[in-house]
Amino acid sequence: MHTLSSSFVLGYHGCDAKVAERLLAGDDFQLSQNDYDWLGHGVYFWEANPKRGLEFAGELKNSGRGPDITTPAVVGAVIDFGQCLDLTTSAGTQQAASAYNTYKEICEKAGTSLPQNSTDSLRRNLDCAVIQALHEILEKEDLAPVDSVKGIFVEGDPAYPGSDIYKQTHIQVCVRNLDCIKGVFRVPKQYLE
Repeated sequence: MHTLSSSFVLGYHGCDAKVAERLLAGDDFQLSQNDYDWLGHGVYFWEANPKRGLEFAGELKNSGRGPDITTPAVVGAVIDFGQCLDLTTSAGTQQAASAYNTYKEICEKAGTSLPQNSTDSLRRNLDCAVIQALHEILEKEDLAPVDSVKGIFVEGDPAYPGSDIYKQTHIQVCVRNLDCIKGVFRVPKQYLE
């Protein structure tokens, strides 16, 4: 973990319009606690990508998976990473790999199978379990807890023929400590077009 990133980032949370209005009025975000959450349990944001946050809310509405969404919306938030498990760094991926080894040993001793990520990569049960195991390891060793987790995900179709740049590649931030959300704002329409 580190505190080496810039002090604040702008993140965008896709949700239902009613939820967006409640958040803008001062209600707290609710932590996601699905066993398939990509970066473990927390509140999810698309870093610097409000349009993708809105698109994701629309995908949830049309897929029937996840929270109920009638009218897709997005809210912006000012986020301080705090103590960040940054999976875009060598140190972060090493910590995740170490947690995997420990979690694998625990599963073997218990006679249980490791969870698996889905083949379409939409449900990340293994990744969630490993990151949650890392949080538990830190707690047991009385080390500083993780406030946020950050990762890069390559998704979608190539941007153009022969490209290794993909249309839905994004940086996702999972905030575990709600004190890291410093403010919430309405996203201007021009950033959603």
